[in-house]
Amino acid sequence: MLLADQALFRASLGRFLALEPDFELAGECAMGAEAEEMLDRSAADVVLIEFEPEARHAGEFMSVAARSGFAGKFLVLTAVTNAFNSARALRLGASGVFLKSDSADRLIKAIRTVAEGEMWIDSRVVRQMAERYPPEEQRFDTDGLTEREQRVLLGILGGLSNRKIGEDLKISESSVKAVVQQLFDKTGVRTRSQLVRIAISRSLQAVTPAVNGTDS
Repeated sequence: MLLADQALFRASLGRFLALEPDFELAGECAMGAEAEEMLDRSAADVVLIEFEPEARHAGEFMSVAARSGFAGKFLVLTAVTNAFNSARALRLGASGVFLKSDSADRLIKAIRTVAEGEMWIDSRVVRQMAERYPPEEQRFDTDGLTEREQRVLLGILGGLSNRKIGEDLKISESSVKAVVQQLFDKTGVRTRSQLVRIAISRSLQAVTPAVNGTDS
């Protein structure tokens, strides 16, 4: 299901998605009463929804859907990396944040990822969230995490690989993997994407960055 205010954008994206043999467009419309009615009668697995900083309807729609017991996944489409709005979308129940500047092939991959129950968050968005707070305020607001666990989690929030995290923290990749498993055990999750989501949902703030760089 596709929800976006611009008819031309919906039409072009809808035609592209229809080319995928295992995709079926359950409906497309602008935000509003029609979208709520469509959601009620649709069994959509994934809803693509525009979520821009100046738009309020998308957040309201997701809240209504959550209260109504909608079981599908929301993949937010946005034109800008905005830490506040991305975090808000995830707290409202979105399973992913996808940048419109990214490629069409990546969108297909993101839809499949979200449909399978995983998270999709562009690494640029995650880094922006991790860097939102100034250094003097950067502390993890959670109990039970060691300093090393906090720093490894910061690396995961920054979209870094285990190897890159290990290089920046001067520990082995196997040690990083062990710490990631400890984080899984302490938070009750099984994947890195679930760990990112729970970190954001708890409004975790980053410690003074010891992990820098880009994805490797």
